[in-house]
Parts: sequence; C-alpha cells; structure tokens
Amino acid sequence: MNATTTPSKGAATRELILEQAYQLARQDGMEGLSIGTLASGVGMSKSGVFAHFGSREDLQLALLDAVSARFVAFILHPALKQPRGLPRLRAIVENWIEWGRIHATGCVLLSAAVEYDGREDSLLRQRVKQQQSDWRNEIKRAIALAVQVGDFRVDTDTTVFAFEIYALMLGLHHDAGLFGFDEASRCTSAALDRLFASYRP
Repeated sequence: MNATTTPSKGAATRELILEQAYQLARQDGMEGLSIGTLASGVGMSKSGVFAHFGSREDLQLALLDAVSARFVAFILHPALKQPRGLPRLRAIVENWIEWGRIHATGCVLLSAAVEYDGREDSLLRQRVKQQQSDWRNEIKRAIALAVQVGDFRVDTDTTVFAFEIYALMLGLHHDAGLFGFDEASRCTSAALDRLFASYRP
C-alpha cells in the first residue's frame, strides 16, 4: 500500500472510534452513547475522543453518516449489478432482508428513526429524516425503472409502493427480535411476493 492509499493515524483512530460507537449504539441506541464508555472501549481519554469529534452531537452525526454509507454499500451497490426492473428491486429487498438478519439484535438506523421521529427539530433529526428520505427515493427509483421496462403497471404509484415495501421491512425488523429471524423472513418474503404480484401488468 502506497502513501496515497495509507490512511493517516488520525483517520484510522477516527474509524476505530466510529466502529466502537457503532457497536455501542446497536445495543443502547444513539442517545445511549456515552463518551466515557466509548473512550474506555477504544483505550483513550475523553479528551482524546473529543479531539476527533468536537462534541457528542458531532460524533452522533458522523456515526449516522458512516452507518448510512455502510447500509447503502451492503444493500444497493450489489443490487445495481442486476438488470433494471424486477430483478434489481428483488435484489434490493433480498439484501435488505440479509441486513435484517445481521442486525436482528439492533439496527442503528432504525433505532435512530425511532429515537428522533418525535423530537424537536435538531441537526440529528434532520439528518435522520434526510437519510430515510434518500433511501425511500432509491426504492422509488428502482420501482420506476421496473415500470419503465414493463415489469409493473404504468399506473403504479411509486410512493405508495415504496411505502409498502418499507412497512414490510419494518415488520421484519420488529418480528425478528421478538419471534426469531427465520419466521420473520419467511413471512416478509411471502408478503413481498404478493405485493410485487399485485403490481404486475
């Protein structure tokens, strides 16, 4: 690895802090993040953590961005290799289901949406809302492409369809933790099949 691709010590430390914050947030949510616990987990002082993130909110915002990028890279990027239309949309939801399996005990993005949906407007709430909106738009885009290639009816309401997919995936996350991932995945896959069939020409 050459000098242009080797991360600086500061960048590497920042990534280490974010990874530890990610693990803590999976257990306790974004608001459960403690700088003291985080610093102890990475073997640093509180001031050392604050040297990389000016405040707890800055850390939370950076964590949201990092997890969002991880989510998109895991679910969307591989799906883009599939042909436009139903194959790509199916790949997205299948990858999303796999994300649900891996994060059955805690998804930072989902917990953040629950934590900040009813709070007063803040940078954190704005960031969560923007991330959720961006992802919903990706689903709508995949549906629109499926309409264009003839996989779904021309009168398909992409907003409603995307909402339905999102609602089923929330159901997956909800049931996976309570009733086990296998049963939740079986029900989600069956419901998605019926949903897709209802929009076919």
